[in-house]
Amino acid sequence: MNADYSCRAGHRTRLRPMAAAMATLALLAGCAATPPYQAPAVAQPQAYKEVQGWVPAAPADLLGKGAWWMLFGDPVLDGLMAQVGVSNQNVAAAGAAYAQSRALVAEQRAQWFPQLDLGANAARGGGGGATRTASQYRVNLGGSWEPDIWGRIGSAVSGAQAGAQASAAELAAATLSAQGELAASYFSLRALDAQGALLEATVAGYEQALRIAGNRFKAGIAAHSDVLQAQTQLDNARIDRLSVTRQRAQLEHAIAILLGKAPAEFALAPLPAAAPLPAIAVPRLPPAPAIPVGVPSELLQRRPDIAAAERRVASANARVGVARTAYFPSLTLSASYGFGASQVAGLFSASNSLWSLGLAAAQTLFDGGAIQARVAGAEAARDEAVARYRQTVLAAFGEVEDQLAAGRVLEQQQALRQSASRAADLAEQQMANRYRAGQVGYTEVVQAQAAALSARRALLQVQADRQTVAVALIQALGGGWHAGN
Repeated sequence: MNADYSCRAGHRTRLRPMAAAMATLALLAGCAATPPYQAPAVAQPQAYKEVQGWVPAAPADLLGKGAWWMLFGDPVLDGLMAQVGVSNQNVAAAGAAYAQSRALVAEQRAQWFPQLDLGANAARGGGGGATRTASQYRVNLGGSWEPDIWGRIGSAVSGAQAGAQASAAELAAATLSAQGELAASYFSLRALDAQGALLEATVAGYEQALRIAGNRFKAGIAAHSDVLQAQTQLDNARIDRLSVTRQRAQLEHAIAILLGKAPAEFALAPLPAAAPLPAIAVPRLPPAPAIPVGVPSELLQRRPDIAAAERRVASANARVGVARTAYFPSLTLSASYGFGASQVAGLFSASNSLWSLGLAAAQTLFDGGAIQARVAGAEAARDEAVARYRQTVLAAFGEVEDQLAAGRVLEQQQALRQSASRAADLAEQQMANRYRAGQVGYTEVVQAQAAALSARRALLQVQADRQTVAVALIQALGGGWHAGN
């Protein structure tokens, strides 16, 4: 009885230093080598330079809800947008990258917990001569744990979390990019539909002009060159119509790829005309909406690429902390409990039990400056991330200013294009009347026709450009995304 008590007391005596060491480690855990993080400061203007005169008349709440394309009021576009986040392969790739970053967070968090291992082995051995053959059986449950004394694991987890947040923002940026590209391609295609309708009416007008020139030639009051010029003008218009058909097909193929479909599986029918066009008239595209711009400081919250760049800075800062922990000793607690015997029948008896507790410490004494180099490299990587973040912010401000300026200029250009188109229409009509009266040659008619067609197509193009600029401005403002989404 006394011997039994003495044995248990001896065990407690040996365990006390280990318990004290574990308590000390628990108190030290959480000491961090990671430098405190604060988002890099960037210079922010109070207002956009090009915002003067910009009147946001559109419902701003749509932009905050994410469905920014609904500002354009096009149900066909709304249906296409619903497919982008599901089928676009670039978005799918960004989604997979986000899933990888989340898995990395879980992997880093696992280091906070002990690692348990179960082992079993059986061996039989012996030797020559009188040595007897013997068997040995062992079952062992072992565990090890590295307390996060210097904050290495915490820094790694923080870095992985920041990386996951950056990946989430990059997924939003990829989605916004695909949506913007789809909207721009869609409006370009609709502009080509309008160009096709304009050229169809133009071809019909030129066919009539060719008949008039032919009748005048047959009547002997016009030269054969008039017929040839009319035929050339008609053929050029037909060529332009075919070019528009080719460009439309290419845009349709591009839209199919944005939707994750093979071009052979997708077709987008032209919109039906609301009413037959006059002999030659410029189709009207839906007006571009006015976009609520806000102030420059909001851009840091509304652009996912800015948020991603800032999270990359936080991740790089955490990696500095991970690198610095290499200056400190690493400590590992280990424990095992098991059984060992020469016969399976008595393997799990108390007398065959084996246990151990251990504390291991390791400290690098000399590495030729490798740790210092790794820390310096991590700090340089953080400085690089800071510079890239600030460059991203500056580029974002520039993109907004570019689109605001483009929108203002295009609005002024559209008014001038309308005036030029009306004047060219009148000149074409007057020249055609004078030709019928025999006052001018057909060369003047051809020149007036070419000028009028060019003015009409330019007017149509400026309408399309205003739609495209509106899409680009929404993208530059971050769409409907906000930090924390």
